[in-house]
Amino acid sequence: SLLVSPRRGLTYVVLLHVGIPTLVAPPPVVVIMRFSAVTTALVLATFRYPSASAFVKPAAAAAARRSNIRSALATLISRKMTATSSEAAAASPSDTSSESATKSFEDVSDAYRDLLTRLRAVTQLKRVSSVLSYDQQVFMPHAPEAAAARGAQMAALAAVTHEKATEETIRTLLDNADADLARFDGETTDEARILELTREDYEKNERIPSELEARKAELSARAHSAWVKARQDDDFKAFEPVLKECFDTAKEVADAQRGDNGGVLLYTQMLDEFERGMAAERIDSIFGQIQDALVPLLARVLASETKPSTDALKGTFPVKAQEELSRKIVESLGFDSDHGRIDVSVHPFTMSLSPADVRITSRFREDEWYQGLAGSVHEGGHAVYEQNLGDSGLDIDSYLSMGVRNAFTSMFVTIFMLLLLLYITRNVALSHAS
Repeated sequence: SLLVSPRRGLTYVVLLHVGIPTLVAPPPVVVIMRFSAVTTALVLATFRYPSASAFVKPAAAAAARRSNIRSALATLISRKMTATSSEAAAASPSDTSSESATKSFEDVSDAYRDLLTRLRAVTQLKRVSSVLSYDQQVFMPHAPEAAAARGAQMAALAAVTHEKATEETIRTLLDNADADLARFDGETTDEARILELTREDYEKNERIPSELEARKAELSARAHSAWVKARQDDDFKAFEPVLKECFDTAKEVADAQRGDNGGVLLYTQMLDEFERGMAAERIDSIFGQIQDALVPLLARVLASETKPSTDALKGTFPVKAQEELSRKIVESLGFDSDHGRIDVSVHPFTMSLSPADVRITSRFREDEWYQGLAGSVHEGGHAVYEQNLGDSGLDIDSYLSMGVRNAFTSMFVTIFMLLLLLYITRNVALSHAS
């Protein structure tokens, strides 16, 4: 009902994310839940899932509004004149200027059109890399030789992708497309934002050597294989050197991206990949408020003499039955299995190869059921978000930010947890009554 009826969904969201947490949760948690409520309410009310197009700077937004107003007025006047002088219009030669006015910016700008073609090619290469990564985490053999081969493949692909994304032609096309847009009088939509996002990413990533991008991709494949083995053996020391190499490489990439702007903290530069414009100081402040509220609350819960029973979580639960139940619940929450799949992996994750192919994984144990079901619901929330983004093949149709993406997912988890709590409470009450 949340996905079918926006009004009913909005009512549920307000109740679950604003009303109930206000009564039982610490203030910072209430803020987070309300943020989730606003995000979800926007989705349900407009059926538009927030993407990078929402980050429009004031000047760009004002310019877009002025262009849209001019276009709307021109259309209105044109329709009025056509309605009052249809015979004269039919007798006169066709008006080529009106035909020109109906053309999109992509139609009239060769530079912009060429730029989009190149950007979409880069997107497809990135999606190929995602296929390789998904295969490694779900299907590929765990032999070290297989991981080494996959690392070499991903490194070669990363180098090619990086070179295509940062070639000098991209900068030239950006300059020419910006000039074309400044002269364009027709209606525009996301063109200014696409050019802005592309320029920001280009200037940031052109500072990274192709060798470093290839090394990072190879390390990713090698580190995953090492982590799986260390986890299986419960041997952190075996993974520690690779983990340090991951941190060092991430810092090397961020340092290259910030260039000569040494005033930007390294972690702020890293955050920009996930929360565009978010400073490390702001994240520290948010986490500090949450920590100050949650740590004492957790301590009081653990110190309480009233210990809840965990018997319902224990027992023998066939994995196949868990997988089937998880699939049914995730699909009932909106996951489209015709445009995705559900698999099993060492750790749950979501991988979008395109909005038409969004895949999730979970993990299951026969001696408990909560981990697999909760993982499926969480990743299902990510997948529903990703399946409903646009499929232009451009970064503007990627998720708005990691925070918004997870806020949407928290709605799924919250509803699931509350329904589960109500179900267990009902069964306990019935058992006591009988």
